[in-house]
Amino acid sequence: MDREMMLIDGEWVAGLEGRFIAVENPSRKGLIIGEVPRATAEDVDQAVRAAAKAFEKWKRVPPRDRGKLMLKIADSLEPKVEELARILAQDTGNAIRTQSRPEVALVVDLFRYFGGIASELKGETVPLGEQVLSYSRREPIGVVGGIIPWNSPILLGALKITMAITAGNTLVLKPSADAPLGVLKMARVCAQYLPPGVLNVVTGLGEECGVPLAKHPMVRKLTFTGSTEVGKFILGSAAERIALASLELGGKSPQIVFPDANGPRTVDGVISGMRFTRQGQSCTAGSRLFLHASIYDSFLDKLVEKLRTFKIGDPLDEATDMGSIINRRQFEKVCSYVEEGLHQKGARLVIGGLPSNEGPLSQGYFMEPTIFTNILNEWRIAQEEIFGPVLVAIPWHEEEEAIRMANDSHYGLAAFIWTHDIGKALRTAHAIESGWVQINQGFGILPGHSYGGFKQSGIGREYSLEGMLESYTQRKSITVNLQF
Repeated sequence: MDREMMLIDGEWVAGLEGRFIAVENPSRKGLIIGEVPRATAEDVDQAVRAAAKAFEKWKRVPPRDRGKLMLKIADSLEPKVEELARILAQDTGNAIRTQSRPEVALVVDLFRYFGGIASELKGETVPLGEQVLSYSRREPIGVVGGIIPWNSPILLGALKITMAITAGNTLVLKPSADAPLGVLKMARVCAQYLPPGVLNVVTGLGEECGVPLAKHPMVRKLTFTGSTEVGKFILGSAAERIALASLELGGKSPQIVFPDANGPRTVDGVISGMRFTRQGQSCTAGSRLFLHASIYDSFLDKLVEKLRTFKIGDPLDEATDMGSIINRRQFEKVCSYVEEGLHQKGARLVIGGLPSNEGPLSQGYFMEPTIFTNILNEWRIAQEEIFGPVLVAIPWHEEEEAIRMANDSHYGLAAFIWTHDIGKALRTAHAIESGWVQINQGFGILPGHSYGGFKQSGIGREYSLEGMLESYTQRKSITVNLQF
């Protein structure tokens, strides 16, 4: 069993009270794979004060030099991809081939991307006249408090680190208590290159560690990825002291399939867009499938046939396509939605359902890909974020009807459109109320995308130069009278 420490002011510490939280392997119920400190408000205060102290020097480091450190971190992380991927697979239950290894490889790309664009942290000149010099600067905000979830912990941890620290801020990062081990291993690499206090990582429970971080008066900026309900609390905490906040929240993303896209490539794309290989545990999961009525049955037949070939099981097995749900609480939540679907009058289950209490998969929090048909868009199972491998299929007849149903949600994070008609594709993409629309692909985010949501799916943008400037710097205008 691995007992990890947390990072405060350049030191790896157990916390003031010396208490620890057990980390369970979700693919093997009851198997404890590590322990992390159970931080208190006092530990958080130490981390924030260390970050505030470090900020005074860090903000003066030239952006290109900060970028060079990001590149060095990337070079040191690259040989550790396999080690980190194995930790991540056990930490989260995500299959190593389909999810954990690609996630860690993307982390290396993130450090390289932001390291490479660090010199773009620049302002503008404004032509106010021959005798006036007016220009702007992009300056860091200060101490950033970052709170991340358990579904992609290393990737989201790297995102907060690269964006905040490259921009000249210092960071106190809190990973989820369900999946902290990979983040701490990554932080050990970062700590080899960053001055003490620039990066701090505190671990613990939300009420004891996350809430004090969100409410700390010295934290000038909050960045949160997680559920919309918790996001509302984070935003309220920031509002109490007029701190800045960026939020990447939940989703119930639509996938619209036109009749000309009734083929195997669309089937594969819909599976990818639904994030079945992440057990549907993704805020961008395309969990509402709008199929044209003329292809409704035939497309579903092909989709079910393909999903029946999925191997579900040990995340460390290279043959595994789909791993486990993160913990008992989430497992029971997803099961409750499936049970509701089974009892919903008129709904029909075509694959999956409630998991068996027997057999090898009962040893972990495993679920099969699950699809319900004959669903109405206003039903709870079609409106609420389940965060599990549950897809609902809804027929449509007219393009306007599909767009109306797709937009009938208080979420607006992602969307997927499948058609060979570029006119229809672009027309639909422009009409969809989502921050990220993909046409004929169901990929994940790549560095350079300005990623974020509409409506209750978030505030602000990340993953890009534009996102770093918008979310992690503040603009200062300076005007000089040259005739004085």
